[in-house]
Formats: sequence, C-alpha cells, structure tokens
Amino acid sequence: MANTKELSVEEKLRALYDLQLIDSRIDEIRNVRGELPLEVEDLEDEVAGLSTRLDKLKSDLESIEDQIKEKKNAIDEHKTAIKKYTEQQKNVRNNREFNSLTKEIEFQELEIQLAEKHIKEMKASIEHKKEVIGQSQERLEAKQNHLDHKKSELGAIMAETEKEENFLIEKSAEYQGQIEERLLAAYKRIRTSVRNGLAVVSIERGASAGSFFTIPPQTQMEIASRKKIITDEHSGRILVDSTLADEEKEKMEQLFAKL
Repeated sequence: MANTKELSVEEKLRALYDLQLIDSRIDEIRNVRGELPLEVEDLEDEVAGLSTRLDKLKSDLESIEDQIKEKKNAIDEHKTAIKKYTEQQKNVRNNREFNSLTKEIEFQELEIQLAEKHIKEMKASIEHKKEVIGQSQERLEAKQNHLDHKKSELGAIMAETEKEENFLIEKSAEYQGQIEERLLAAYKRIRTSVRNGLAVVSIERGASAGSFFTIPPQTQMEIASRKKIITDEHSGRILVDSTLADEEKEKMEQLFAKL
C-alpha cells in the first residue's frame, strides 16, 4: 500500500530497521518450532496412509471369509446333489442312465475337491493377512504415538509463542504500511536472497554487520548523515549507522518486553 505521508530518509531508515528487528524476532520464533510443523504434517500423512492400508487389509480379510462361506455352502449343495444322484441310481432302468448319474456324482465330487482346495488356499491367505494386519496395526500405533508426542510438543511451543507471533505479524504489517512500495519490495527481495534474512544491517567496526568488507570512511559518513539510502556493494544489504541501530533496538526491546 502506498504511504500517504512522505517520510524523510531518516524516518524511512528507522522504519526499515524497525521492520527488520520485528521480522528477525518472528524468524527466531519460527526457528524455535524448526521442522516440527513439517514433521507433524508428514506423520499425519503417514498415519492416514497406514490407516487406509489397514482398512483395506481388513476389508480383504472379510471378503475372503465371505468367499469361504460361499465355498462351504457350495460344498453342501454338491453333497446334496451327490445324495440325490445316488438315490436316483437305485431306480435306473438301464446302464446308460446309471453311467450318466455316475458321471454327475463324479463331477460333484470334483467340485467338492476343488472347493476344498480353494478353502485351504484362502485360509492360508487369511493367516498371512492376519499377520500383516498385526504388523500394520503395531506400526500404526507406534506412528500414532509418535504423532501425538510431536503434536503435544508443537502445541506447547505454539501456546508459548502464538500470541507474540501474531502481535509481531500485525506490527510487521503496520511498519510495512509506512514504507513506500519500491523500498519495501527491495527489502523483501534482499531478505529472501540472504541466508539469515537480514536486509537492513548496521555498521560494526567499519564493516556492515555480517560482512568482512570494510566500508570506506566517506561512505560511513554518508550513512551517518542519513540523507540517502545506501546499500552495501558486496552483500546488497541496506546500511544504517550504529547510533540509529542502537536507538531502534532499545525502542523495540521495550516493545518486546511488553509481550
């Protein structure tokens, strides 16, 4: 959002440095959480995947058990048919009818043997699936316990820092609103391009903070004059003098102390 009030260069530098201090504090809070949110998310996905697989295994087990019941019912039907054909053999009038019934009986007996073979195979499959289900259940419980522990850990950290982080996010937005869009865009670009997120740094022992390259005395004087925004030619960071930095640090420390 464009600033409605035209700030002096010094006011811009102070707003930028304050924004940097606030954003750095937010970075510290998030670093405390570290990889925990991602760990929790990964564990949730893993638990969901294991639960789905376990449900599928249990569904397969039920399906096999239903198939065994069907095979047993079929065996009973085949036995009933054998009994019927055997009774019919007692009343046949010729060998042709007797042989035909004998073939029917043999066919029913083969169907029984095949069904019994399938039942035996399915029972073996059930035992294997039960073993896999047991292992999967143990793994799921272990992952769920791990997830609960990580969630508890994350929840404790969030409880300690959420209020402060939300307040700082609001303050960051407030200070961003004071800075002209072009300058704010440069600040954000520098922040994302440097490892520690420091886009605005002070002069320390003749060099920009975090840099070993000395800044010429003339440039240091220009920075101290606060008449224009100067960047470090080596790192690209926006530079402020140490006096301004100390003043803003003290102001922000008072703000942070209220949280």
